[in-house]
Amino acid sequence: MRRVVDIGRRIELIPIDPHFHDITIGLYRQQTVDATTGKDFPVFLVHTYSQISGAAERIESVIKAMQTLGGMLRAPDGLLYFACNSAHEAACRRVFLEACKLTSNAAVEPRPLNILDKKSKLTITVDSSGRGIYRVTAESEGRGAARRTSAIAGGLMKLGEMESIKTDNKDTVAFACAQSHDALIGLLLTRAPNVRIVLREEEMGAARGVLTAPSQQT
Repeated sequence: MRRVVDIGRRIELIPIDPHFHDITIGLYRQQTVDATTGKDFPVFLVHTYSQISGAAERIESVIKAMQTLGGMLRAPDGLLYFACNSAHEAACRRVFLEACKLTSNAAVEPRPLNILDKKSKLTITVDSSGRGIYRVTAESEGRGAARRTSAIAGGLMKLGEMESIKTDNKDTVAFACAQSHDALIGLLLTRAPNVRIVLREEEMGAARGVLTAPSQQT
């Protein structure tokens, strides 16, 4: 009799991994219990059904990249979670997608909290104010710079499911958990200037198939 194992709810899928034999890799969300508080909190599983040699090592490389790129922690059983014990599901999906773009032997470092914005030609920086609050600034002032920092703050808000903090320039956002996530912000910042493109990609990705066991695949 076939045994069905509940590995959680799939939240993202890489149908074909170009860096390792075109295997399929999925990201799943589960719930676990904090031994100290007794409260449930979300954890994430990176999984493949592939049994080919080296598949486990490929999954391990993705997990380690997610730890670095997203500032995520790893439980003894290999599940990933954020130190604040919040889900940050949309941001976690982005961390997973970026991690899967890297080869297994790639050098991985946290992304900086500044970028060169190709549209405005300005250097954009995100500064932490503590308590999960981040402000987007530009190297120069003016109406154009203010519009751009506001737009990028909006991109961070959409990609990271962050909250808007009322300011004159609408350039400040925050995580609802009220904790800092610098690595996560650095990664999201690379995509925030082009958030519309990112959201279109995610809409297309929603049409991808569900990761199933090889015995269930046709």
